Amino acid sequence: MHDLLIRGGSVVDGTGVGARTADVAVDGGKVTEVGHLPGAAARRVVDADGLLVTPGWVDIHTHYDGQATWDDVLAPSSWHGVTTVVTGNCGVGFAPARRDRHEWLIGLMEGVEDIPGTALAEGMHWEWESFPEYLDALDRRCWTMDVGTQIAHGAVRAYVMGDRGARNEPASEDEILAMRDLVSEAISAGALGFSTSRTMAHLAIDGEPVPGTFAAEDELFGIGSALGALGTGIFELAPAGTAGEDVVAPKKEVDWMRRLSIAIGRPVTFALLQVDPAPTLWRELMDESLAAVSEGADLWPQVAGRATGLLSGHFTTYCLFDLIPAYQQVKQRHPAPEDLVAALRSPEIRARIESWTPGDEDTADRMDQAYRTTYVLGSPPDYEPGPERSLAGIAAASGRAPLQVAYDAMLADQGRGLLYVPILNYTDGDLAPAREMLLHPRAAAGLADGGAHCGVICDASQPTFLLTHWTRDRSRGPRLPLEWMVKKQSHDTARLYGLSDRGSLVEGALADLNLIDYDRLQLGTPVVIDDLPAGGKRLVQGATGYVETIKSGVTTFAEGEDTGERPGRLIRGAR
Repeated sequence: MHDLLIRGGSVVDGTGVGARTADVAVDGGKVTEVGHLPGAAARRVVDADGLLVTPGWVDIHTHYDGQATWDDVLAPSSWHGVTTVVTGNCGVGFAPARRDRHEWLIGLMEGVEDIPGTALAEGMHWEWESFPEYLDALDRRCWTMDVGTQIAHGAVRAYVMGDRGARNEPASEDEILAMRDLVSEAISAGALGFSTSRTMAHLAIDGEPVPGTFAAEDELFGIGSALGALGTGIFELAPAGTAGEDVVAPKKEVDWMRRLSIAIGRPVTFALLQVDPAPTLWRELMDESLAAVSEGADLWPQVAGRATGLLSGHFTTYCLFDLIPAYQQVKQRHPAPEDLVAALRSPEIRARIESWTPGDEDTADRMDQAYRTTYVLGSPPDYEPGPERSLAGIAAASGRAPLQVAYDAMLADQGRGLLYVPILNYTDGDLAPAREMLLHPRAAAGLADGGAHCGVICDASQPTFLLTHWTRDRSRGPRLPLEWMVKKQSHDTARLYGLSDRGSLVEGALADLNLIDYDRLQLGTPVVIDDLPAGGKRLVQGATGYVETIKSGVTTFAEGEDTGERPGRLIRGAR
């Protein structure tokens, strides 16, 4: 008598083999049998005929560091079949933390990851000072998914060096040893790795670069040696130039990462994106990462499955109309959402906004460029729109001005309509760079940033996008095999972080599964809600077609509805 029997589904098990019709038996939260089990019985039997049965997704790049201390759902990631997340990325986190650094650490996270500082200040209760104490605080919680975390350079530097560390002053030998000891303590207690950031795109709320941005090699190698000595843990970073702010630095970054990985014998994973100032640089960096393997390095460029794109609407942080004085006046006079939308429907107000013309040539050029590179997102959302879906393209086809097209689009859906501005990984109107990155043998699927960029980006839905767009819906170019894509975001991401107990439906693995109506699987449109502590706003995005998400044998979501079950636990270390 099994605990659970999923019968007759199309099993895509995460190992890379094609789909096969099979039964999956679960006992004690683990997979115990996969195959043809005609005589098997169970306390609960699920008829999965017509459904995909996959592992739960393992999302290795999130920023739920604060949210995990007050929120047990961890949406929107949990709405997209994710059963394991890794936090503590990009050098920002909340431990270790002296009492006089709480506000500063919140400002660091708010500036880098666009998480409302008021929400973090109200939501977190700071039950810790050391990193092991932070893990203990997380260990007292349960979620819809398992949570693993990393120790962040920003917090470590400030803890050891105080204001000097926060100001990115050079670390002394003794300070490097102290930071190494803190990282060693954290990894020994269960941290999955260490993270840092070196990109000038990451700034604290006060405009200062993240601590560690300019760290010298002796500091990076000294801290990294803690992972080498323990023989576990990953070194994660956002390298210099990753957002296109410097096209010379990235090659230098790969050089020291290669030498670091060889020196400590541990994997290094780093954010890699296609940037317009050097549109083919990413290909060189990926190939150099592959070449480094022959030297003993273990480098994993971490890539996104779609463009990094800003969302523009009336309730997002960024709005295309921000430069228009008449629009700003309306927003100030009508702060309530329903009042703002009603005012924007007024013909008189609309005429004032649409009659705006830029006051100088530079602003006019910027707006013309925006009209060409801003798209109507639509419902269901289109993340690979061609030029015909740009504001300029729609305007030319319909005989309207681009501002009129934008006005109509953002007033749709009771004023919640959105525009889409892809800024990275998007060249010549398609996602060809993202596809090529995903296919590279050293690529790790990540950068979804769940929990972060609350007011302008909503990429936590990437796990669903990887299935719907790349394996089924793409029309602007070749697609990708379903079994390959399932493996990419379950088995492969789990193994990169040393989590060999999950990510595939094989005997003995954790029973983390998704039952998916593949034909019906569809992304919803992002919306702004205000459910964070202190009324903080965030963008969220749902999906339809997840019939069940199962964590350790327990159903957490059924047809998108939260069951109230919380089987997720803290992950302490690789396994």
